[in-house]
Amino acid sequence: MSWKPHIEELRARERLAEKMGGEEPVSRQRGRGKLTVRERVAFLADPGSFQEIGKIAGRAEYDENHQLKDFLPANMVVGRGKVGGKPVVILGDDFTVRGGAADASIRGKMLIAEKMAGEYRLPLIRLVDGTGGGGSIKMLDKDPRTYIPETPGWEYAVENLAEIPVVSLALGPCAGLGAGRVGASHYSVMVKELSQVFVAGPPVARAIGEDVTKEELGGWNIQAKNGTVDEAVESEADAFEKTRQFLSYLPMSVHERPARTVPTDDPNRREESLIDIVPTDGKTPYMPRKIVNACVDKDSFFEIGRYWGKGIVTGFARIDGFPVGILAGDPFFLDGAWTPDTCDKVTRHVDLCDTFHLPIIHFVDCAGFAVGVKQETNGVTRKGVRAMSAMYQAKVPVCAVVIRKAFGLAGSAMMNPTRTKWRYAWPSGDWGSLPMAGGIEAAYRKEISEADDKGAFLEALYAKFDAMRSPFRTAEAFLAEDIIDPRDTRPLLVDFVHHADRMIEPGYKPKGYRP
Repeated sequence: MSWKPHIEELRARERLAEKMGGEEPVSRQRGRGKLTVRERVAFLADPGSFQEIGKIAGRAEYDENHQLKDFLPANMVVGRGKVGGKPVVILGDDFTVRGGAADASIRGKMLIAEKMAGEYRLPLIRLVDGTGGGGSIKMLDKDPRTYIPETPGWEYAVENLAEIPVVSLALGPCAGLGAGRVGASHYSVMVKELSQVFVAGPPVARAIGEDVTKEELGGWNIQAKNGTVDEAVESEADAFEKTRQFLSYLPMSVHERPARTVPTDDPNRREESLIDIVPTDGKTPYMPRKIVNACVDKDSFFEIGRYWGKGIVTGFARIDGFPVGILAGDPFFLDGAWTPDTCDKVTRHVDLCDTFHLPIIHFVDCAGFAVGVKQETNGVTRKGVRAMSAMYQAKVPVCAVVIRKAFGLAGSAMMNPTRTKWRYAWPSGDWGSLPMAGGIEAAYRKEISEADDKGAFLEALYAKFDAMRSPFRTAEAFLAEDIIDPRDTRPLLVDFVHHADRMIEPGYKPKGYRP
């Protein structure tokens, strides 16, 4: 009279679940250079920390004596674990079972992962490999009817974006709901040449006359460069490491404060290279990442979205151990002008920092919104005002360091000026409603045309207005609060983050988060 036989049956069923889709599908998975879902979980989670939920859920067949004859596990592995020491929920698709399609599967596993992460305030990591939902034409043979589409669990996915960090790793072809789950996250990663993300795959594309491969349709060269995903890496191991790094900067949920790590860098460090990193001619570009790395804690800058919206550099960093969000204009791309995709990138990153209470450091170099037919066609005005609105709506403290240009509406979006202006300007600062170059000739066209010596007259005009451009003139009127030695930037940012930390108020923000 013991329950031992039942436990033995339980262990037998667990062993069957560990076989996933079977020897042949597992071999095909590895033959494509991909890990199985269970290998992925083992590599991602801290050793020994993963506790699986619903391991023996699946489709069973029984013989005439009601004994288990065959078993195919559900095509998702779900559970709790730790990543970088943080408790998380992990949801992994099993491509070896029906190619990851969730039709006729146990969709409750996806739902419990999303619900548990939100209710228990745990970061959620999705390992996406397949459709992760929807159905297939073959299913109509077993269930001969169609249905009006719904997306079970989407409400939890949307709510989670406003509550907990959500990371999605595209680790194979991700179509339909699979692609949607990749997009509905705070941070997403593709593996180059291994994963693709698309609404529908090549067979459907061929129906509209496009004969393309999976890579041509939704490879990293497309999706990482249009902002659908945030990062593209060389291997699954790299994707797991990026996940650990990303989560290390964020709190477990919006109801906590970002954790300060033990400082390892001198808070008073003055970086000599900053005194001449910006060329004095006002035109030659410089490397903004060098400025960021010189000012933040050593080796702490974590860039996000490097392949798209290249007019702005975004990411996380630490300053004296405090996590912060980073924005830095990049003059190598249209002189730092904000194109439509740059505006989208600003909006997304400011929302991310505001959602999880990270103060923002903005290294400003913005020549305004990008102009021209191409930019207008792509909606620079609408996207520009959305970026401005995101900055004005943000409640986290913002410190602006004006490195060089700040012109027009986009230049004004360096911070919300209705709040205390915690702002420093370098002597290289150059600002105004519009650049003077070209504007002088337009404003003095008549006088120039009537001058006896047009060259000398124009030279005198430029000298006159060049003197007016001096940041010291602006500071005289207290329109620039402080002009600083660039080498003092890091100590001043350390001072800022200590004050900003007192302003952080954990909690849910009613405006939520836009994916």
